Amino acid sequence: MMTAEVAIPGKARVGEGPVWDAELGRLHWVDILAGHIHTGDPATGETARIELPTLVGAAVPRRGGGFVAATAEGFATVESDGSLNIRRAILPDGERMNDAKCDRHGRLWAGSTTMDFQPGKGALHVLMPDWTSRVVLEDLTLPNGLDWSPDGRTFYLADSVAGEISAFDTDPGSTRISRRRTLFRVPAHTGMPDGLTVDAAGCLWVAVWGGDRLARISPDGDLLGEVPMPVHQPSSCAFGGARLDVLYVTSAREGLDLSDDDPAGSVFAINQVGAAGTPSTAFAG
Repeated sequence: MMTAEVAIPGKARVGEGPVWDAELGRLHWVDILAGHIHTGDPATGETARIELPTLVGAAVPRRGGGFVAATAEGFATVESDGSLNIRRAILPDGERMNDAKCDRHGRLWAGSTTMDFQPGKGALHVLMPDWTSRVVLEDLTLPNGLDWSPDGRTFYLADSVAGEISAFDTDPGSTRISRRRTLFRVPAHTGMPDGLTVDAAGCLWVAVWGGDRLARISPDGDLLGEVPMPVHQPSSCAFGGARLDVLYVTSAREGLDLSDDDPAGSVFAINQVGAAGTPSTAFAG
């Protein structure tokens, strides 16, 4: 049985958005509600933290250094010294960006939501390398985990409150998505689909928030297996390590009555999952 072990101890309110930085051999992730960007070394458990004066749904390395961040305001740059520059303030008060990820062309895709998760008020945005952005999908509630198939022709997106993961047709060189269909549903009484990643074989690994588990789903929507987690709120996952064959999982403490020694809010590592990921891409702007 695959076992999740604490790789980087922590007490994140809402740990999210893990991304493996192969150049550094480090894992980046955020604590959304605390406004923190973390960079950790799974080999030692040590982590460095950047504290921002805003909520941060995700942070992805930029080719020129530092991060691009999806924030409460929209999109921003964050330098390695922690300085913040809001480059695209596109969201009104009461909304924030949530999960985000770069495609192979260095464009950042990010979901927005309202603070109280109003149905139909969320959207999917794409930030281009020239810092223009557009909305590519509306009428969402809590857009969350997103990724692409290995050939780049299928895009996946979880809407957590709706409890479903959708698949779309797409062209790797385009930001257009079409032919939306439901790939998989998570019954509400068993949790919600949160962050996800796609492995090199095209299968989805999905963190089930409130469900104490990860789910592996085939490109056809079949449940291939589940990995139990020692925390109630696993939030997202990403492959990392030298061979991209270690699955790192973020987690959250928010809303739970926990003892100080409870591992919720830490980053976990799962070895020997029988799969490997694909390299992450930095933001090209």
